[in-house]
Amino acid sequence: MKPENLSPLHPRQKQQSESPLRLVQITDCHLYANPARSLAGLNTLGTFDSVLDLVKTQCSNIDLILATGDLVHDASPLGYARMRDRFESMNRPVYCLPGNHDIPAVMHEHLNQGNVTTPEAIQLHHWVIIMLDSTVPGREGGHLSSGQLEVLERNLEQNPNRHALICLHHHPLPIGSAWMDRMALDNPTSFFRIIDRFPQVRAILCGHIHQEHENRRGQVRLLGAPSTCIQFTPQLDQFNLDLLPPGLRWLELEQDGSINTIVKRLTSMPMKLDMSVAGY
Repeated sequence: MKPENLSPLHPRQKQQSESPLRLVQITDCHLYANPARSLAGLNTLGTFDSVLDLVKTQCSNIDLILATGDLVHDASPLGYARMRDRFESMNRPVYCLPGNHDIPAVMHEHLNQGNVTTPEAIQLHHWVIIMLDSTVPGREGGHLSSGQLEVLERNLEQNPNRHALICLHHHPLPIGSAWMDRMALDNPTSFFRIIDRFPQVRAILCGHIHQEHENRRGQVRLLGAPSTCIQFTPQLDQFNLDLLPPGLRWLELEQDGSINTIVKRLTSMPMKLDMSVAGY
C-alpha cells in the first residue's frame, strides 16, 4: 500500500511493507435535515464540507475515515443521506458509530451503502479497530450494554496478534469539565475490566467532547478530537464555547503498535460564532 504523499510526521519515504495504517477521525458533525440549519451560528453542513476539504488537501494519503458519533443532530434520514453522499465523494472506506444525538437504527439504515458502513470491527494489517455503541435512548450520557461489552471482549479475544484501537462516542474517563463529565460513560469500570485483560489495546478514541484531548491510563492512550462544528473550552465546569475553528484528528497506526497523531484545524473560523448560546 504505497502512500500518495509523505506523512507530515514522517518525511522519510517508507517501503510498502513498512507502511502504517493512516486514518482521520471526524466527529460531532451535527448535520440537520435542513442544510441551512446552524448550531451556535455555524452552519454545520458548511463546516462539515470545509473539514472534508481539509482532509482532501492535507490528508490525501489516508486509508480510511472514522466517524465517531453525533453525526446528525436531528437523526433525520435526509441528514444521514446527505452525509453519506459527502462521505462517498471521499473515495475511502468510512466507518461510522452513533452518538447521543443519533438514532442508531436510522443511522445504520442510511449509512450502510457503498464505502460508508457501520461495522462492529475492522481488521486491517496489524490492527483491529473496534466500533462500540455507547448510546442510551433519551440520554446525553453513555453506557455500554452487556451486548456491547461482549462485542469488545469477543473481538479482542479473536485478534490476540493484532494491536487494537477502541472507538466509542462517550469519553470513558473524566476530562476535567464538570458539565461534560456528567455526560461521560457511566460504566467505565466494566469497560476497563475488559481492556485491562488484553495487552494489545493501544488506544481509545472518543468523540462527544468537542475538543482536542489526550490522556493515558497505564499503557493505553485516550484520545479526543475537535468537532467539525462548534468547540467546547477545556477545563471549565460550565458550558462555554471555544473560539478555536473546527478540525479533525489524524492518526498513523504503525506495525509495532505505536501511534502518531496530530489535530488539524481550519485556518480560521468560517462563520461568526454566537457566543450567547448557553447549551446545545
